[in-house]
Amino acid sequence: MSQNKPTLRIRGLRAVTPLVILVLLSSCAAEEKDNYVEQPVDIIYNVAKSNLDSGKYALAAKGFDEVERQHPYSKWATKGQIMAAFAYYMDNDYDDAVITLDRFIQLHPSHNDVPYAFYLKALCYYEQISTVDRDQKMTSDALRTLNELITRFPESSYARDARIKLDLTFDHLAGKEMEIGRYYQTQGQFLAAINRFKVVIDSYQTTTHVPEALLRMTESYLALGLVEEARKSASVLGHNFPGSEWYVDAYQLVEGKQVRVDESEEDPWYKVW
Repeated sequence: MSQNKPTLRIRGLRAVTPLVILVLLSSCAAEEKDNYVEQPVDIIYNVAKSNLDSGKYALAAKGFDEVERQHPYSKWATKGQIMAAFAYYMDNDYDDAVITLDRFIQLHPSHNDVPYAFYLKALCYYEQISTVDRDQKMTSDALRTLNELITRFPESSYARDARIKLDLTFDHLAGKEMEIGRYYQTQGQFLAAINRFKVVIDSYQTTTHVPEALLRMTESYLALGLVEEARKSASVLGHNFPGSEWYVDAYQLVEGKQVRVDESEEDPWYKVW
């Protein structure tokens, strides 16, 4: 009898295995069926909207996604996409928000909500802009998306705010260049510093960092013994920002003279001591 046991076990396995697989598959199918409960589209949407209004943003996003999943050809599906993106944005889930928005723009390029989709996408990048001592990829992404919104939809209600944020984004990128330039300056790498300051002057002319960039360029030229170049940058600073403290410092550096500002005048003027 002991010699027949292996054969019986093998036969038993061969006989039972298909049955076990069938039971497992049936169980998985039943479980999947239990998880998927088809509901009317308005009910799914309204529940998701209620969660959104209650601040349950993650649940709201899943609900709006479910609208499209269960009713992909309904008019609610398109609205559900943009609402899901907004819910992800409110939940600070910027990656999923951007993915959802890109998909919406690709599927519905002529939809009335496309300008809003670009604006919301720009906000996802804009709100992740870090300090100037960090990598500026998000700043560049925000700049690119804001520009695209303004270029494609200049008359949209979102273009005005986009222009304001565009200026702030430019200023942030200029600040990053200044931070790097000042670092090179402190390390005695004056040519590298000058190149960074030139980027600010040439590419970010409307930002608040230009006067300082001209001063730091003047300092760097003087450190290299390039007096004539230093005079030129100081002259540009004086011509464009005659009332700034940056020009006072640049003038003193180039001329080697102390300057006093007469603050009693509306337009400050300077006297050499």
